[in-house]
Amino acid sequence: MQASKQDINISEIIKIKENFPALNAKEIDQIHNIVNGNPKTKPHIQMMTKGPSRKQIIISMGSENITKLMKNSSLHVTNINWSLRNLKSDVLVNFICSDLTEVMVVTNKVAVQSDLYIIEKYIKNVNDIASLNMEVPQLLQSKSYLKIICIPYFPHDKS
Repeated sequence: MQASKQDINISEIIKIKENFPALNAKEIDQIHNIVNGNPKTKPHIQMMTKGPSRKQIIISMGSENITKLMKNSSLHVTNINWSLRNLKSDVLVNFICSDLTEVMVVTNKVAVQSDLYIIEKYIKNVNDIASLNMEVPQLLQSKSYLKIICIPYFPHDKS
């Protein structure tokens, strides 16, 4: 009696699971397809991590201003977007975040000078913001960076 093709596939899958117990079902299926020469999906290697991009507008200001601005950041995002739409800009603000010395306004596209002016004008007109302690908004200067997070290493046998 000859084993069916399905029985052979199941035994191969069981062998993969026994040898690599940490793999999930999708990964086991991918390995099985590669071994049998019929990969359905190409393996995806994540080579970039999220980091600074030119879609960030940096505004340096004092910590008191940052605290006051961040209290109602979602309201400010809505109002800035309303101002940008009124001037027919393609740029919209996704969110506002901050650290100790600056506020970062993250947009959906790279902003142009007129967009920077609209954002600056809005933030300077927010109540309780001391505009003298605020610098002119500017785009981040670096474009992006590449961080390699997984390189397979195969030790060479020295014998």
